[in-house]
Amino acid sequence: MELSDANLQTLTEYLKKTLDPDPAIRRPAEKFLESVEGNQNYPLLLLTLLEKSQDNVIKVCASVTFKNYIKRNWRIVEDEPNKICEADRVAIKANIVHLMLSSPEQIQKQLSDAISIIGREDFPQKWPDLLTEMVNRFQSGDFHVINGVLRTAHSLFKRYRHEFKSNELWTEIKLVLDAFALPLTNLFKATIELCSTHANDASALRILFSSLILISKLFYSLNFQDLPEFFEDNMETWMNNFHTLLTLDNKLLQTDICDNAALYAQKYDEEFQRYLPRFVTAIWNLLVTTGQEVKYDLLVSNAIQFLASVCERPHYKNLFEDQNTLTSICEKVIVPNMEFRAADEEAFEDNSEEYIRRDLEGSDIDTRRRAACDLVRGLCKFFEGPVTGIFSGYVNSMLQEYAKNPSVNWKHKDAAIYLVTSLASKAQTQKHGITQANELVNLTEFFVNHILPDLKSANVNEFPVLKADGIKYIMIFRNQVPKEHLLVSIPLLINHLQAESIVVHTYAAHALERLFTMRGPNNATLFTAAEIAPFVEILLTNLFKALTLPGSSENEYIMKAIMRSFSLLQEAIIPYIPTLITQLTQKLLAVSKNPSKPHFNHYMFEAICLSIRITCKANPAAVVNFEEALFLVFTEILQNDVQEFIPYVFQVMSLLLETHKNDIPSSYMALFPHLLQPVLWERTGNIPALVRLLQAFLERGSNTIASAAADKIPGLLGVFQKLIASKANDHQGFYLLNSIIEHMPPESVDQYRKQIFILLFQRLQNSKTTKFIKSFLVFINLYCIKYGALALQEIFDGIQPKMFGMVLEKIIIPEIQKVSGNVEKKICAVGITKLLTECPPMMDTEYTKLWTPLLQSLIGLFELPEDDTIPDEEHFIDIEDTPGYQTAFSQLAFAGKKEHDPVGQMVNNPKIHLAQSLHKLSTACPGRVPSMVSTSLNAEALQYLQGYLQAASVTLL
Repeated sequence: MELSDANLQTLTEYLKKTLDPDPAIRRPAEKFLESVEGNQNYPLLLLTLLEKSQDNVIKVCASVTFKNYIKRNWRIVEDEPNKICEADRVAIKANIVHLMLSSPEQIQKQLSDAISIIGREDFPQKWPDLLTEMVNRFQSGDFHVINGVLRTAHSLFKRYRHEFKSNELWTEIKLVLDAFALPLTNLFKATIELCSTHANDASALRILFSSLILISKLFYSLNFQDLPEFFEDNMETWMNNFHTLLTLDNKLLQTDICDNAALYAQKYDEEFQRYLPRFVTAIWNLLVTTGQEVKYDLLVSNAIQFLASVCERPHYKNLFEDQNTLTSICEKVIVPNMEFRAADEEAFEDNSEEYIRRDLEGSDIDTRRRAACDLVRGLCKFFEGPVTGIFSGYVNSMLQEYAKNPSVNWKHKDAAIYLVTSLASKAQTQKHGITQANELVNLTEFFVNHILPDLKSANVNEFPVLKADGIKYIMIFRNQVPKEHLLVSIPLLINHLQAESIVVHTYAAHALERLFTMRGPNNATLFTAAEIAPFVEILLTNLFKALTLPGSSENEYIMKAIMRSFSLLQEAIIPYIPTLITQLTQKLLAVSKNPSKPHFNHYMFEAICLSIRITCKANPAAVVNFEEALFLVFTEILQNDVQEFIPYVFQVMSLLLETHKNDIPSSYMALFPHLLQPVLWERTGNIPALVRLLQAFLERGSNTIASAAADKIPGLLGVFQKLIASKANDHQGFYLLNSIIEHMPPESVDQYRKQIFILLFQRLQNSKTTKFIKSFLVFINLYCIKYGALALQEIFDGIQPKMFGMVLEKIIIPEIQKVSGNVEKKICAVGITKLLTECPPMMDTEYTKLWTPLLQSLIGLFELPEDDTIPDEEHFIDIEDTPGYQTAFSQLAFAGKKEHDPVGQMVNNPKIHLAQSLHKLSTACPGRVPSMVSTSLNAEALQYLQGYLQAASVTLL
């Protein structure tokens, strides 16, 4: 694409169309831009547009499009084409910092994000001058430019907060500190001085404070991994100024300073000790003088988190041990911040999805309530008795207030439940709820007296907040409440699936799902299908009805509860399947128009798979009914290229096809040629599901394919060739190849066999990885089992004389110990046994010298631990690494393929099989085998071998 006015004009027109609300105009424009983004100069046209266009909307649109383009394409993925040409990469890096700093703030933010995405891949090695260019701009004195630099540095360095320690990371941080720490400190001091100079200029202060906020965030990121020497030497400057800034009235800045204080209190205790009492006093004053408004939530939560991190440390115990101090903290900090405010009520009713996400998924990290709970937990570490005593008084008085007038005073009960929850929870996990509880709190008594009555009330829509509290209590304390009480609560929860409140019916679904996954003795589910059977009809009815309630048409918690109910109830759901599968299919059709909830979609497909599995286990012929119900929707999904759903469709089709016991129905055979189209294999997320589906075709219909679709075999091998060339997907290529070898009639693949081996040897020469070697070993042994040991030797030596010996010596003998997996080891053991006992050249050519080392390596495979060492350079080959925006593959647990043992019918115990095969060989050439074994096998291996012979009741002649 030329950098021409005509192209800029065309690009402008298409960008305009992407903003059109009408999908008929918007989608084609998006598709067009997607189709041209691989062209050279495309990103430079976008940058030119956002610099020179007169239309502000187009400038912003170009900046967002550019950022998303960088996000999708900048990363270079091994085995995949480079999506941005080198000249464009160089030009982008040469211009983007200047462009970002000279753009208005809205565009600056987009370009700043793009720089951080590029920096994540290229900095520091491929972009060494980035820091220098940024630091030099500090001298400009222009705070629009300075804040642009700080914002970019923040988005670049914030990953230091959550990356694992490594030498590489620390080298990078050191490089950043060497270039950045001193200029940042000087800028910090200069900005604080400017605040004094402009103390009466509100607009100047606004800009200066935004710089100080960014500086505080950078300080946090640069100090997160370890305390850098530079900051340790300059701690006086930073801490004194931070302390001063706490007294200025800027809540956002105070929030970040509380964050830094908490970081230092937690990680750099010793160095921070002398500053800590001053910070405790300043932050306490902040807390007791800050109002209940929502805009202060983050500040209050960070300030409380700071106190929580301090009170857990043994040498600060003295700051908190006075009874009056504890009472004051409870009264002035904890209780006020546990109150359910009008803003919380608004979120509960009008922004339920966000409320649930924060409350159930632990993303409430920055809420007042969560911080107050953490502070209670922190105080209980050393003062459990006194704190429980103080709070018990509060809980009782709150419950008494509620009892006086429930409809007016319900918030008192809500706070009481929260207090009890925070007091009782010592240790908690998302998966198991509370794992360690405060023994001073009687949880069962509280459950029976204060939780059950609310849930037993006939009106499921009354006091929704208290209903939600009660259901959450069940979820949190499900391990502490006796089973008989939980069983009583199950019909109550099923009833609450009908509640109008999204929060209430979502919590009810989630609670049921959690209860159905609980484990009892012997790791069996705590509740049996028989115990839930009395409720099965109302449970399934209410779950599916809940999906029709306003705001819950794609509620992932409800769909997960449906999936879990199917899984627990098993054949008890069979009578309802015709209705259920109709509802699931309708839902699938509806959401396929615009898939937007990945978890919901995943659980929906899991539920479909469970329906198929459970029904067809009892009646395999029922598979036809599922195909009738699903194939129309599946065809629509495939025709409309709904990328998110295609891997799921292939997995469900595999499950259906594997249910057919004999031949492949014609409806599947019509699809077969389409599965080989290269475009489907371009998307990484499709590959595992497509391979699985092709394997199902090969297992169920190899004869049909060989006769009716023989012209498709080269296409099948073309897929294998593409997969084998990729380090990320070569194992999938072997899955396909193994199925071809195992199931296809030998004559249909004869003409391709030699070429297959040549391709494998080329890959071995170019790129030999541990994963490839393991798969290659399994394949050649499967080939040996299928076609015979002599055929394997002949094909190797037909490619190159003496190649068979080289493969034995360089690959099989030294590497066999790396093979993992019971079936894989068994295939290798049976294959090697064949090479030892059914391959004449192993007994009377130059290959004979390899006979004993091969036997020794087989005994090693049986007896030695698996060799799981991986060369250093291979540690970062990530199978799941999917580039940019591609749909990642999501494995459906309930579509899982049964482990298949291709030698199961032939060999039960591979050690006995070896002993019997050696015995048979020794009868054909008496005297040779015992002498080869006794002279060359090491003593330990010989002892193992004698054990196998004894177990098989045979001897070597």
